[in-house]
Amino acid sequence: MKKRLNWGILGTSFISGVMADAIIEEGSTALYSVAGRSEEPLTAFAERYRIKQVYRDYDALINDEAVDIIYIALPNHLHHDFVVKAANAGKAILCEKSLSVDMDKTDEALAAVAKNDVFFAEGLMYLTHPFASKISEILRLGTIGEIRSIKGQYCAAISQFVNPESKGALYNLGCYPVSLMHLIMQQSFGESVFDNYHVAASGRVGEDGNICESAATLQFSNGVICQLHTAEDYGLHADFTVLGSKGSLVLASNPWLPESEGNRLVISEYEQQEETVTVSAEGNGFLYQVRAVREAIELGRDSLQRPAATAKDSHQIMKLLTDWEEATRVR
Repeated sequence: MKKRLNWGILGTSFISGVMADAIIEEGSTALYSVAGRSEEPLTAFAERYRIKQVYRDYDALINDEAVDIIYIALPNHLHHDFVVKAANAGKAILCEKSLSVDMDKTDEALAAVAKNDVFFAEGLMYLTHPFASKISEILRLGTIGEIRSIKGQYCAAISQFVNPESKGALYNLGCYPVSLMHLIMQQSFGESVFDNYHVAASGRVGEDGNICESAATLQFSNGVICQLHTAEDYGLHADFTVLGSKGSLVLASNPWLPESEGNRLVISEYEQQEETVTVSAEGNGFLYQVRAVREAIELGRDSLQRPAATAKDSHQIMKLLTDWEEATRVR
């Protein structure tokens, strides 16, 4: 009989609760422990989810021999420290997006993962959902022809809820259109497409010194142009369109928050009638993320498989994000 995997959660934020709900719903692993530094929310979280093993020290949870998978739900600027600690402790790791806030920390975190040969996944949960698989399938089949351009946007009024050290809109929201653009470009043109691209960007800086809104244009050496926009202080708006040589693919529902129902995309050949495709699923992206992580670990894999992001994919996504940040600040 195979061992039931135990999760340990670092942090008691909103996203920790969403993941806890998904772990319970998936039902094949155990929500074993939680760690937090503030007593009141920690106690409330543990009571809500009936977690008996509670820590006030993150390192103590990481070093608990009964914990198999560490879920890092802390602010972005803390991610790399705890990826390194969890990897050195030999734990499987699911780290919330974005992996880090700069490339030095990203390199340090992923070097520890590789050195210790542990499972690692970044929490781009939407990529594990059937909606992402359907997007990937449609493009792989050449339904809209060869990719010519991509336009993606994600805006949400979250600035009052996030830690200023997490570095703002690009790393909290921009990571979503960037990661989907990355998947599509990689699938369509291969890894080498990221060897040569140019980024131009402009934006606003908020009172905390972080970029709170930015629009970027990325042009790749093969001529494909991608336009990305994000903002963290207004709206809840998601938009993503892929134009090909034969037609277009428009994501008519939020691709980054897929649910069991209501996931819609629209395919059309130019000047022809549109076709709306609806994708039903068993649950939301977090449920599928928990399942994908469990299955990968049980199979002895060290990462998820496409369309979910591998460690190498996470590294490239971070490079795109940091290039976007630099281009915004340089202007």
